[in-house]
Amino acid sequence: MSRLRKVYGTSPLHLVLVLCSFALTGYAGIRLLGGTEPWKVVLWFVGAALVHDLVFLPLYTVTDRAAQILSGGRPRSAVTSSTSRPTQGRINYVRVPVFLSGVLFLTYFPLILGRVSHRFTLYTTLSTDVYLGRWLLITAVFFALSAFALLFRTGRSRPTQKPGAGRPAAPRQEQDNHDPGDDPTR
Repeated sequence: MSRLRKVYGTSPLHLVLVLCSFALTGYAGIRLLGGTEPWKVVLWFVGAALVHDLVFLPLYTVTDRAAQILSGGRPRSAVTSSTSRPTQGRINYVRVPVFLSGVLFLTYFPLILGRVSHRFTLYTTLSTDVYLGRWLLITAVFFALSAFALLFRTGRSRPTQKPGAGRPAAPRQEQDNHDPGDDPTR
């Protein structure tokens, strides 16, 4: 067991989980490419990768940098010390709800924007009119929870009393005004 950990670098459970995820990915790939038009699946994957790398990545990188600048922080370099992190973690309280809301939007955008055919209503007997309002409500809840978490964090990180308040002052040492060559015992 320790030899496997030394060669592989981590626990055997990690290796088993990685192999299972590869097997599941392979199975899904075979099922996807085994359809009647597998070239459409390949085209979709290549297009999604290109659109992400050429459009979305620069877009959300610029947006994140702008949010950092507007929040008063600046991007942290790899060389800065660990003692200088005034507002570095606060931007994450915006990033997380934006990410979660974005994932929900990407998953359900046809329903949120009302871009579904009437067959959806026939098959599911559900109205598509409620999805935009519910997505906005969920997004508002994400931001509210994030704001409460930030308030909780900043409330816990503040000291309960001012430094020096409520403590007796340290005794002052008397200044020695005599000449160092003088011996006070003479």
